[in-house]
Amino acid sequence: MGIGVSLILIAIGAILIWAAAVTTIGWILLAVGVFGIVLSLVFWSSWGGFGGARSETIVEERRY
Repeated sequence: MGIGVSLILIAIGAILIWAAAVTTIGWILLAVGVFGIVLSLVFWSSWGGFGGARSETIVEERRY
């Protein structure tokens, strides 16, 4: 689930909470959307994202 799907879930949940009388399902969708955004950001930073913390491995060969 990406950030886009998470934002859609948050929007649908907010509409159900405040515009309709379906509060339980709305809160569940809102929570799932927020959880999805947090997971997306965690995995985004582990993949590097836009110039995040990148590591470089240097291998040197030795001649005997």
